[in-house]
Amino acid sequence: MTIADPEFSKNADREAKRARLFTRINKADAWFKVLGLAWVTPILKAAAGDNPRAQFKEIWILLGVPVMAIAAFIGLWAVLAPQVQTSLGAIPGPAEVWSSAIDLHEDAMEKAAKEAEFYDRVDQRNQRMIEAGRPEDVRSIAYTGAPSYYDQIWTSILTVFFGFLIASAVAIPLGIIAGLSPIANAAINPIVQIFKPVSPLAWLPIVTMIISALVPSNDGFLAKSFLVSAITVTLCSLWPTLINTALGVASIDKDLVSVSKVLKMGIWKKITKLVLPSALPLIFTGLRLSLGVGWMVLIAAEMLAQNPGLGKFVWDEFQNGSSQSLARIMVAVFTIGIIGFLLDRVMFTIQSFFTFSANR
Repeated sequence: MTIADPEFSKNADREAKRARLFTRINKADAWFKVLGLAWVTPILKAAAGDNPRAQFKEIWILLGVPVMAIAAFIGLWAVLAPQVQTSLGAIPGPAEVWSSAIDLHEDAMEKAAKEAEFYDRVDQRNQRMIEAGRPEDVRSIAYTGAPSYYDQIWTSILTVFFGFLIASAVAIPLGIIAGLSPIANAAINPIVQIFKPVSPLAWLPIVTMIISALVPSNDGFLAKSFLVSAITVTLCSLWPTLINTALGVASIDKDLVSVSKVLKMGIWKKITKLVLPSALPLIFTGLRLSLGVGWMVLIAAEMLAQNPGLGKFVWDEFQNGSSQSLARIMVAVFTIGIIGFLLDRVMFTIQSFFTFSANR
């Protein structure tokens, strides 16, 4: 008669639980990488007892080194900034920039409160008109106060996404056509090579004149200032997506193309079932590049055209020339950089849902 060893059974259960835990950690690792939190994985593995020495080395590379580099940058900035004098005074250090960021936040909260109070008064006035039997005197009055820092951030984000979506809607179909047809590619390629290097500063006057002629009003969502910035973004950001889409479509495995011919696929079915799934990694690479280009172009366009947004905020502070201007401009610089990083992570996250190239 054989008696089961209880210790062996316990060890087997323990190892099975440990294996399931590491399976979950490895699955979560793909999403940590998408979110820019790759350093969480070695922390979890070290906590689970997986070769702590090797995991701590990984933590040091993924988290420790970047934190040390940022700390060194802030330290050098704090030491060297007061030594650099400008027409507006010394370059502000980290403490001054942080203080300006807090001031901008408090100013934005104060303006938001004033706007809310204004609309409350409008609602109360309209209610009195209704109660007095004068519904014809009810008015929808827009708030005309100066936009807050957060309002300008939101305006820039909306503008860049609007221009980016238009660019994508134009570039992806053209890229597919160019990738599928050598004749179309030969026709489109010279246009791409000519217009791709054109600066947004060259496009802006042309776009401004066209939009001014076509759009009579500067009110509402599709105001002239908004459209000028968005179309300028479109004209400068569509090229990376177009080029990468054409390259991705042209790089499809020839065997797959042969199979589509054998199966006698129609053009629409061929594009949706074969072309797009195969070319998606390169298409998303182009989209990420286009969004980054569009964000840089937008700030320049807003500065030059004095359209609402972060670019105008930077230019207004430069023209203001107060003792706080430099610190506020540096807050805007960090804001622009952080938003650019977050926009790229958003595109990378979307890519992870549609392709297998995002380290899944």
